[in-house]
Amino acid sequence: MESIQAIKQRFGILGNDEKLNRAVEKSIQVAPTDISVLVTGESGVGKESIPKIIHALSHRKHGKYIAVNCGAIPEGTIDSELFGHEKGAFTGATQSRNGYFEVADGGTIFLDEVGELPLTTQVRLLRILENGEFIKVGSSKVQKTDVRIVAATNLNMTEAIKKEKFREDLYYRLSTVEIHLPPLRERKEDIHLLFRKFAADFAMKYKMPTVRLEDDAVALLQKYRWNGNVRQLRNVAEQISVLEQERSINAEKLREYLPGIGSNLPAVIEEKKRESDFSNEREILYKVLFDMKNDLNDLKKLTLELMKHDNSEKVKEENEGLIEKIYGNNDEEEVVPEEITDEQLEVLQIPQNNTPDKQDKYYFAEEIEEEETLSLQDKELELIKKSLERHNGKRKAAAEELGISERTLYRKIKQYDL
Repeated sequence: MESIQAIKQRFGILGNDEKLNRAVEKSIQVAPTDISVLVTGESGVGKESIPKIIHALSHRKHGKYIAVNCGAIPEGTIDSELFGHEKGAFTGATQSRNGYFEVADGGTIFLDEVGELPLTTQVRLLRILENGEFIKVGSSKVQKTDVRIVAATNLNMTEAIKKEKFREDLYYRLSTVEIHLPPLRERKEDIHLLFRKFAADFAMKYKMPTVRLEDDAVALLQKYRWNGNVRQLRNVAEQISVLEQERSINAEKLREYLPGIGSNLPAVIEEKKRESDFSNEREILYKVLFDMKNDLNDLKKLTLELMKHDNSEKVKEENEGLIEKIYGNNDEEEVVPEEITDEQLEVLQIPQNNTPDKQDKYYFAEEIEEEETLSLQDKELELIKKSLERHNGKRKAAAEELGISERTLYRKIKQYDL
């Protein structure tokens, strides 16, 4: 068995990072078997090197090796590309065609970006992994194939499975052995080594002196995030080799080729949205109005109780929960006054005459409750429905989310006939 260093030299893999060496070691170990392998890692880390190592060191090395970029094939034709089709199977199928799995019989197929496969194609692929059988598009004949499948993806497969974009059973069949390649930012000691290799290659290609980095430029190179990984580093080395007249590059000059360097913009952090959150601003606004309406109704109820009873202490005791809901629990300051004076009661009196005084320019204020807009009622109904759905019809939890009592919610349910 060849050593890890010999394999890296043979396939042009540079770097001495421990995680990289472990990935190459696992490739060497699984190569003699027919185990399915899933290669994971960010875009640009060099995942295509792993299946080449596995194929070259396996007993299938004399068979065909086919690399398929699943993300580059349109959804409507990918089944035909992978499994073949019969003549007349669809419009434009003027003759029969053998798919990659039939052509690569006895060899290895590398499915790059396997996470982009449509769900229907994933079912077909699962059948090949289980028993080596497939059916051409437009055919009813079951065919056999003997291929080694190595897949690669830069997606978070756990998230893809949760979103039902990738079959869980297929994931477990593909990832019998999972090989992860680390991003370039985790291989800081290898970054300058890779840059020197790329710079030397481009100097030879374009017949010009090799560019060299000064110490401050090397430090900047190692601190940079490299979202595009090795592919981005190679592009930067090529740009500098072609465009710069000076062959000694300092940090100031290198900074011009590194996008986003020195940016203070905040990073985008993916955060799982809580189920109880309202997803848009309009719904939040309606919820605020809904809460304000409930508070106003509670205040009306408390005011009416004060007008009906002379004993404010009794009103306070009987409506303790309502008072606490409206004003909160404040031990330092009493929200409800201990005594209601006659002057305060006069302010709260409602005229017995139902005909409004036309001289009072605010007489229309008494009609606010009757003129409540239908759109607000509709939104109130919608919010109640959504809250009940989120909590599987549990009124107590829904009432807490809406900020109302369970009894009030029950009354609303009866009112809207839910």
